[in-house]
Amino acid sequence: MTTRAVTPTTSDAVSRAGSDARSAVEIATEAGKLLLELRERLAMPGVDAAEIRAAGDRSSHEFIVGALAERFPRDAVLSEEGADDLARLGAERVWIVDPLDGTREFGEADRADWAVHVALVERGTLTVGAVAMPAAGVTYSTLDGPVDLPPLRDVPRVVVSRTRRPEPVMALAAALDAELVEMGSAGAKAMAVVRGDVDVYAHAGGQYEWDSAAPVAVARAAGLHVSRIDGSELVYNQENPWLPDLLICRPEWAGKALEVLAR
Repeated sequence: MTTRAVTPTTSDAVSRAGSDARSAVEIATEAGKLLLELRERLAMPGVDAAEIRAAGDRSSHEFIVGALAERFPRDAVLSEEGADDLARLGAERVWIVDPLDGTREFGEADRADWAVHVALVERGTLTVGAVAMPAAGVTYSTLDGPVDLPPLRDVPRVVVSRTRRPEPVMALAAALDAELVEMGSAGAKAMAVVRGDVDVYAHAGGQYEWDSAAPVAVARAAGLHVSRIDGSELVYNQENPWLPDLLICRPEWAGKALEVLAR
């Protein structure tokens, strides 16, 4: 009997992407619930916040990696908290995970600007992303699709770190005569653009793939501009996962932002 390979149809691919995205949402959301339960201990007397932060990184990583192994045993994983197995470079599917984005903010009981990132890269292409913001009770994902942004503000808003403000980002804010909005984790900043709370998130202070993969996937699906600060593509699952800069912004501000950042 003769057999032949069956090429997946477009509908098959869409169905698989939807299933992968739902898995990403479920896993990121459940990891977030675990982190919230752990974080409740911060209110107890005598608790070391540094110990809670370390436990959050570790426990979320273990949960996510275990959940991915159960659902997708053949897929590779790149996690901030795990040893890097370079076999992922030859894998068709690689999950890129930040188990706790914004560890500092997680360790402050009154802050909601921290996140859990779960993204999928297939054959070099970023296809799925989920960004859970557990303390805010919401998970954003590539399932959400394009968003309706509010009308353009007279004064744009640029989201910046509380502690690090690289010169290119501050030069951009000055050129736009922008209002600065302080926020914690990369995921929180990117989702603020998705929501329309801010207009521009530029980062030039150094990041890794796990810092931006899921936020970039969600922002791109939402219809926002995403790129390196020189306008080039963000490329994932590289041997060196260092990916030092990015720009996520409303499309209307992309041209001006790239012009200023190129100076």
